[in-house]
Amino acid sequence: MKKAFSKKNLWDAMPSPLKVIASTVLAYIPLKYIIGKRFRETTNLISEADKWSREEVDNYQFIKVKEQILNAYQKCPAYKKLYDESGFDINSFNSIGDIQKLPLIDKAFVNKNIDDLLLVDKNSAGVDYVTTGGTSGVPLTFYINASRSQIEYAYLTDGWKRAGFNLGDTKAVLRGRVTGNKSGVHQSYDPVFNEHYYSNFHMNDDDMRNYISHIKSLSDCFLHVYPSSIYQLARFAKKENISFDNVKAILAESENVYPEQRTFVESVFNCRYFSSYGHSEKLIAAAECEHSSDYHVWPTYGLLELLDENGLAITKKGQVGEIVGTGFINTVMPFIRYKTGDYAEYVGNYCDKCKRHHTVIKNILGHRVQEHLVAIDNSLIPWTAINMHDDTFDDVLQYQFYQDIPGIAVIKIKIGKDFVDENKQRIINNIGSKLQHRINVSVEIVDEIPLTERGKSIFVDQHIDFTS
Repeated sequence: MKKAFSKKNLWDAMPSPLKVIASTVLAYIPLKYIIGKRFRETTNLISEADKWSREEVDNYQFIKVKEQILNAYQKCPAYKKLYDESGFDINSFNSIGDIQKLPLIDKAFVNKNIDDLLLVDKNSAGVDYVTTGGTSGVPLTFYINASRSQIEYAYLTDGWKRAGFNLGDTKAVLRGRVTGNKSGVHQSYDPVFNEHYYSNFHMNDDDMRNYISHIKSLSDCFLHVYPSSIYQLARFAKKENISFDNVKAILAESENVYPEQRTFVESVFNCRYFSSYGHSEKLIAAAECEHSSDYHVWPTYGLLELLDENGLAITKKGQVGEIVGTGFINTVMPFIRYKTGDYAEYVGNYCDKCKRHHTVIKNILGHRVQEHLVAIDNSLIPWTAINMHDDTFDDVLQYQFYQDIPGIAVIKIKIGKDFVDENKQRIINNIGSKLQHRINVSVEIVDEIPLTERGKSIFVDQHIDFTS
């Protein structure tokens, strides 16, 4: 994966010993200044937008969408061709409601036209190359500005504030990072962000007992997690009759949140379960309200549409539609009316509890479904932790894990025309390394990967019963 220079990329690549040394100097600098100017500017914008009227929200989104449309039409050959062929006149975009005049795009459109969707040279400084499997197993490749991390973190922390979090508060993190130290305990510490990391690739009983012991040794902390990871940890804590009085809130992302799991986790950790919604394409971001588990969509991050099966906007409370997004923060490759494949229930465009004029949704479905692989020690690894954001699945049209024996998995792949035999070994090596060889993987080339009755792909075709 091409990684541009940015504060986040530099910090992530820094070895832990160097982070400790750097932290002695950085400790004297307020965290908001360490993160950067874009973080501070975005934090201020979010705060201002919380007070906007519906007219101000619509006006802001109209300006941002029109800016995206003009840039795309003038600089991206694929968008110009799409709009010309559809008969859309960019001069006819005069209100936010005119968004429905534009054609929709999807993952196939982006993959097919990736080089004709760029606003800048993909080799320019500050450009990251990203791949993501998404919910369907069909890899998506695109480019994005490296500076988006500061912007996105402003939205994350703004959402977390609704759960009582303040920048710099202690976080215990259990989401997709392989970590460890010389003693063999799978945890590490980031002193600048005050984050304790635990490896959700290692979740046997001894691992979880160590994690819980360490979490309980912290003063007030927040758990930043995958829903599946915290559910597994909560099940273990319940089995061991372990209680908590120092966890302020659960901050969950990246997977579906199921009501029964939410209730169970809240009962074990004795705190609020707070969920955020987003995706790699950076089109829509939302977080739960202080007063309910309904999601409030930030109007300054992107434009959300909920569309029915006929492509018409949903306006009635209780109706379910597909989430279609037009993002504002990607200055490298615009996504305009992109079909995410996720679905949500419409609640309204105003919250009478918090008084924000945000689009409000609930019951989000389809995004990174909680599916697992089973390691050799029978511990579970969520697929969001396995999702590879590099070139592992380049030239693969679709992929799916199959498993019927703990510690062994087959990766079925539907290949593109440029796939060569050497790519099979790259997949085995990269996945094996990510899993620290706790699962032995092989690759099988197939003509088709079957869909479910509802037309969706299963990321892990799991035949092991690990629910008991």
